Amino acid sequence: MRRVTYSLTTSADGFITAPDGGLDWGQPDEELFRFATDEVRGLAVHLLGRRLYETMLYWDDAEQTQPLDEDEKVFARLWKALPKVVFSTTLTEVRGANTRLATGDLASEIAELRDQPGEGNIGIGGAELAAEAARLDLLDEYRVRVHPVLLGGGIPYFPQQGRMTELERIGSQSFACGVQFMHYRVVR
Repeated sequence: MRRVTYSLTTSADGFITAPDGGLDWGQPDEELFRFATDEVRGLAVHLLGRRLYETMLYWDDAEQTQPLDEDEKVFARLWKALPKVVFSTTLTEVRGANTRLATGDLASEIAELRDQPGEGNIGIGGAELAAEAARLDLLDEYRVRVHPVLLGGGIPYFPQQGRMTELERIGSQSFACGVQFMHYRVVR
């Protein structure tokens, strides 16, 4: 059965955006960008909230509209080919390669995707969507890339749901840029 993974960049104080919503503090260097690209290779489908979906639309036509290096071209091609499901209460349609609006609630979409044959995990992106998956006990893994910066506020990586979730470390990795990657499995 496919695992549901939440992989995102966070600051050392646990935020995925700066207080003003900015993301420029977490721009990956080449090594980290390749690592994130490899994570995308391991996915069968990616679930996104509206804000992350709108941010990632950049990659749908980036090869045609932007000067990209080879690593970025590889990522753009992988991202375009990856099936994506967008969860939104405000959008009535989505655009982009292999992208659809969710037709069911989060739990039913994940249950259906888990049962599909094939390789690859179900990735979740976006703090609110991941918080909902955590609340419903649907997350199997946390993949945390911690940048050496304190933001002092913003959107938290981990949901503030008032309950403890026990994690087991699967692995970790240090990057030359100072980022620490920590990989955890949810203990059930």
